[in-house]
Amino acid sequence: MNRKVFRSGNSLVVSLPPDILDRLHLADGSEVSIVLADSEDAMLLMPVRESLAGISPEYAARVESFIETYRPALESLSQR
Repeated sequence: MNRKVFRSGNSLVVSLPPDILDRLHLADGSEVSIVLADSEDAMLLMPVRESLAGISPEYAARVESFIETYRPALESLSQR
């Protein structure tokens, strides 16, 4: 999905589509973390959640991605 960078006041911004905002449980005023990838030609944007001591944001993002990918199976297992 391509998005355009545009000016808003003195800042440059990228808008996020509603389906992504809903999936990540983000709303106006939500805090996000941006991490530059090792290759420095990509970035990871993730919601800031209450963190557990010793858990890196990158690991938390991977766990969140796993949960989203396998949510139906995990929900099914939780009903047993």
